[in-house]
Amino acid sequence: MLRETKCFLWGLGMSVLPFTGVQSKIVTAPVPKQMYYKYHNDDFTVSVRQVGEKEWTDLYEYKIRVDMDTNSEATMVQFDFSGEVEVRVQLNNGTLRQADIRPLSRGIRPDVKGNSLQFRLDKPQKLSIECNGDRLHNLHLFAHALETDVPEEKTPGVMYFAAGVHEPADAVTRMFRVPSNTTVYLAPGAVLKGALNCDSTENVRICGRGMIWEAGNGIAAHWVKNLTVEDITVVNPRYNTMTAAVAEDVTIRGLKSFSYQGWGDGLDFYCTKRVRVDDVFLRNSDDCVAIYSHRWNFYGNTDDIQVTNSTLWADIAHPINIGTHGNTQTEGEIIENILFRNIDVLEHDEDDRDYQGVMTVNAGDRNLIRHVTFDSIRVERIQEGQLFHLRVMDLPRYCTAPGRHVEHITFRNITYTGHHAHPSVIKGYSSEGMVRDVLFENIVINGKRVKRLEDLELSIGDFVDGIRLK
Repeated sequence: MLRETKCFLWGLGMSVLPFTGVQSKIVTAPVPKQMYYKYHNDDFTVSVRQVGEKEWTDLYEYKIRVDMDTNSEATMVQFDFSGEVEVRVQLNNGTLRQADIRPLSRGIRPDVKGNSLQFRLDKPQKLSIECNGDRLHNLHLFAHALETDVPEEKTPGVMYFAAGVHEPADAVTRMFRVPSNTTVYLAPGAVLKGALNCDSTENVRICGRGMIWEAGNGIAAHWVKNLTVEDITVVNPRYNTMTAAVAEDVTIRGLKSFSYQGWGDGLDFYCTKRVRVDDVFLRNSDDCVAIYSHRWNFYGNTDDIQVTNSTLWADIAHPINIGTHGNTQTEGEIIENILFRNIDVLEHDEDDRDYQGVMTVNAGDRNLIRHVTFDSIRVERIQEGQLFHLRVMDLPRYCTAPGRHVEHITFRNITYTGHHAHPSVIKGYSSEGMVRDVLFENIVINGKRVKRLEDLELSIGDFVDGIRLK
């Protein structure tokens, strides 16, 4: 059951004051009693109210972990709303001197008074609030639209997880098995302590305001058709947030994800076709979005993947990585028709030069990669890494043979506002492993449009052809 106006402690019977507005509403989720004290972070006190109202609604501040290098404790809050709201954030430890709300493209500037800051929202947002430049102990705020089309409990074809903590019955795999033709609903306040396994299914929808919390993985989707994942939050799985492999017609909307351990990718796609990812927030200690072909027992080409209107934060490794894994037992596989559009990249940090790059296309294992477009990508900060990385490679750590060509790559409307990036890399491997036909169009570095290739700080190696700047 949802509560309007006040966050409450699940199962402890705290009173709730009803909200009397008709058009405007604030909805918060219950907090399971098993988690209330263990996972609360006292770094911030966060509350929200409708504009024009006096009463504030307190939010529960979840403690999450970020960044494999530092294993830092950050904070997350969530709520649903309609109308226009004010958000108040109080910094409890230290003195508040300055605050940033990112992505900066949202244009939200807080009003700072003493140790508190306030700002208004009139539409859903996924934001990072950073006090005194601290990006490791920041506040992640997810303000959603009100839920619609909510499945009913005890309805045929609905796997319903009510508010509270849910443990898998299978103690070995630690997974909840999902059958075909099923809607899986994670109600507000539902916390799953195991992965959702959708392998070999058709027509599955996973949705709701609930969370998958510290599971082995978040969602497994191998050999699936027609899968939709909407709005849930995956917090600190041991490995990936979601893996889709040999899958067709996959839609992911509104997903939020955090990881802090090695191999903690966000979204991985192997041998998958027709994928639509929209409005996700991924903060991961490995690749946020990785697109591959063959690995393990997954075989086939990868085609038609679009990632739009999203925020990526790679504490470690790549925000975007395409290529690497493929099938060297045949003539090779093809990865093609990939689009990233309207993306905010908040961070890229990787000390290994072979694995740097905000926008990376690495052809290994006889992969042919072609027709890839990066459009309207805003990169705010590179702690250590490169902006662009295009390469045909043969790296024994992950590959058993070099790739084939990387070709027909477009970078359009790219902005970068940082100062510490290493030179970008474009490098082929041989005459059978070329990087060719690469277009840079409207590239802006720290407010200045790049007019010459030399100003892009590109390291261009051998077996490269057709690099153009518009």
